[in-house]
Amino acid sequence: MEEVENDSEKYQALCEKLCEYELIVDSAEQAIERPGDYQEQKKYYSGKKKMHTIKNQFIVMPGGKDIVDICIGHFGKISDIKLFRNHRDKLDKRQRFLGDKAYIGEELITTPHKKPKKAELCEAKKEENKQLSSLRIGVEHLICRVKTFHVASDRFRLARHRYNHVIMAVCGLVRLHLNSSLILSDNL
Repeated sequence: MEEVENDSEKYQALCEKLCEYELIVDSAEQAIERPGDYQEQKKYYSGKKKMHTIKNQFIVMPGGKDIVDICIGHFGKISDIKLFRNHRDKLDKRQRFLGDKAYIGEELITTPHKKPKKAELCEAKKEENKQLSSLRIGVEHLICRVKTFHVASDRFRLARHRYNHVIMAVCGLVRLHLNSSLILSDNL
C-alpha cells in the first residue's frame, strides 16, 4: 500500500482490485528490552506474553502470496482488534477479511466459532472452523517467513526508533523473495 499511497488514482484502483479478495489479517508480537521508565514499561507490557513487546499487524493476500499492508511498532498492550480498527481506514470500507478469535466482534472479518461454555461445538461448526484455518494458514506462513530473520524474531536490542525501518526492510526482503518465486513459477 505504501508504494501507491502518494498517487490517489493508483491507490483507488488498488483498493478496488483488493475488494475482489478476502484478505487475511493477523498480528505478531516481538519482545523488546524492558524499558527503564515505569510509564514506558506499562505501555509495552503484554499481559498475554508476560513480557514487554512491540506488536505488528499483517494484512496479506489469500494463500500468503503477498503482503498488502503492515502496521508496525505498536505497544504490546494494544489488542489485535483495536489495532485493526485504528488502521482500518487505509482500505476500502467494503473490504472483507479472515481473522482468528482475536478479531471476533468486527463485522467484516470472518472469524472461527467459539466453543460454548460446558458444551461442544457441533460438527458443522467444527468443519467450518477447519476450513477457515486452512484459508488463514497463509498469513501464519508469511509471519514465519518474516521471523526467519533473527532481527524480527529474537528480542529487539537495537534503538527503538530504528524498529520500523528494520521491520520494513525485512518485509521488503520477504516480498522480494515471494515475487521472485512467483515470476519463476510463471515461467516454468
